[in-house]
Amino acid sequence: MSDLTVIVVTYNSAEHVAACLGSCRGHNVIVVDNASGDNTVEIVQHYSQVRLIRNSQNRGFAAAVNQAVTECDSSYVLLLNPDVVLLTPVDPLITACTARTAAASGQLVDASGHPQAGFTIRRFPTPATLMLETLGLNRLLPWNPINRAYRYKDRNLGMPGTVDQPAGALLLFQRRVWEALGGFDESFYPVWFEDVDFCRRIWRSGYSIVYAPDVKARHTGGASVGTLPPSCRELYWYVSLLRYASKHYGALNFRLVSAAVALGSVLRASVGLMRGRGFEPALTYAKVIQVAGGCLLSGAARLQRPVAGPVSIQAESASEEATPRAGNTTNRNELHVL
Repeated sequence: MSDLTVIVVTYNSAEHVAACLGSCRGHNVIVVDNASGDNTVEIVQHYSQVRLIRNSQNRGFAAAVNQAVTECDSSYVLLLNPDVVLLTPVDPLITACTARTAAASGQLVDASGHPQAGFTIRRFPTPATLMLETLGLNRLLPWNPINRAYRYKDRNLGMPGTVDQPAGALLLFQRRVWEALGGFDESFYPVWFEDVDFCRRIWRSGYSIVYAPDVKARHTGGASVGTLPPSCRELYWYVSLLRYASKHYGALNFRLVSAAVALGSVLRASVGLMRGRGFEPALTYAKVIQVAGGCLLSGAARLQRPVAGPVSIQAESASEEATPRAGNTTNRNELHVL
């Protein structure tokens, strides 16, 4: 289908990328590799339909997507994670897009073919959602109504219809809308919440997003994000979460979320020390507390817009982190290591 370009962002994705690209035969494909250290590039080069863009450093997920979309001239773009394998044709996603429907997504399933409930589609997170998430209450009390609504546990995943935010692991969008919105926000660096932000801006611009469950793809999960050191993974997840809150919530709600992040980090650090996990996790949470505390006192000004490099945070300890390396949004804006 010449009017569709598939974009795959990779980082050390050698274990999964062959199956992903094999399922994309018949489509134009652009792979943006964020400086992989394994043989991802060599594997990608075996696929004649694939155009490879090799970055000399990790530019982050959002920047890599924008980089690829700029290089294509198709009307439709299908964003795939390298650990996603298409199981059905994607034509219904294009059909679902209309003058006012900007994007569409299908159903992600696990290795057994079961829908990835709570992951494949979600509602937009409210301040209460993020507060419960960062305090660990959504994990302790997963049946709470805020968490159930957030993860669409009240919806039949076999039924098509509009949806707030599909997973960025399988997301088709119209290029013209991407252009109108200015692309993905690269300040969500290196990963997390950029897809949620993009979907939210789609809806705020008067467009809608459709869920078409007849289109199915197998999703492994954890392919690239799992290569991040735990300290980087946690710090950057919280920073992206705070950045999202600063963009989409008012000043009061942003500070409430910042307070929840700080309190939740204190609790996690304390529990980690009591369980004998050592001081490294506690030091990581100390950095998170420093950033969240600064946001609580100073507001969104505490977060600087980063460039193509390590995240820029107005906190000395945070700036000492090594450059993170993440190729996709596999973990769906949540940390399973906490």
